[in-house]
Amino acid sequence: MTDMVKAIGLEKSYGEVEALRGLDLVVPEGTVLGLLGPNGAGKTTAVRILTTLLVPTAGSAEVAGIDVLADPDAVRSRIGLSGQYAAVDEHLTGFENLDMIGRLYHLGRSKSRARAHELMERFDLSDAANRPVKTYSGGMRRRLDLAGALVAEPSVLFMDEPTTGLDPRSRTETWKVINELVSAGTTLLLTTQYLEEADRLADEIVVIDDGLAIARGTADELKSQVGGERVELVVESRADLARTRDAVSGISVGEIQINEHQRRVSAPVTGGANALISALRLLDENSIKVQDVGLRRPTLDDVFLELTGHVAENGEQSDETEGEREVVTS
Repeated sequence: MTDMVKAIGLEKSYGEVEALRGLDLVVPEGTVLGLLGPNGAGKTTAVRILTTLLVPTAGSAEVAGIDVLADPDAVRSRIGLSGQYAAVDEHLTGFENLDMIGRLYHLGRSKSRARAHELMERFDLSDAANRPVKTYSGGMRRRLDLAGALVAEPSVLFMDEPTTGLDPRSRTETWKVINELVSAGTTLLLTTQYLEEADRLADEIVVIDDGLAIARGTADELKSQVGGERVELVVESRADLARTRDAVSGISVGEIQINEHQRRVSAPVTGGANALISALRLLDENSIKVQDVGLRRPTLDDVFLELTGHVAENGEQSDETEGEREVVTS
């Protein structure tokens, strides 16, 4: 399988500030790489280097087999980019924005207009096609920006936090479009702070923090790093917490945690539903009454907390610094 995106030892410094400190990335053709990290981790810096908008301090990168430093124009002709903020002209209509992008890609008048109509419909913007973008809501502008990244039908697509600011329905629709694109052969590098988004879309995930990749693998592989499943029990009486711990100790494969305030006992287990059935049987044998019981599997939230020491932030703040605002025009 051809590697459509490859980065080796990417570094980017602004004086004493190191935005990237030797980042390696590989995205095989027709797959989705999720770059997961908090604000300031270096995600946007990496995307801007790969899309020729920034020059790295050190390291090398190729997109679609083309060196991003040696031939940036050729790279730009093969990629689509949707940044953190909607790059649309608010004085033009939605249709005119997409038509203009098609002309800039030299698609010609007829194909540009046809592509604009197609994408306005695909992103549920047809009813607003002839309205100035300044009348659009924030979510509508975001969808128009995503449509703009697809005008030239790029073989490699970069999406930098593409669903930030979208309502749940628009986010779900965007995920559907992304899945369709990848199924048709598009290669995607996706940065996100939404752990659910990475879990749902990415074939492989790279967790980045402080300019370094601190973990990589599939969602399931990363989840396995924080242990397996847990049986969680909420008992009716705090007086039964110790007895509950003793009752399920035989099926637990690690340290059992007790939360007295919530009357909760959490035991690491293996065996999935069978372990849950065993726990319920043990509680019944010991006449322990429960209010709630469940089997909890690790999530990417757990992975992120374990790896970085803090929770992921679902904010809309960019990780860019002033130095990252420079644009390569050559």
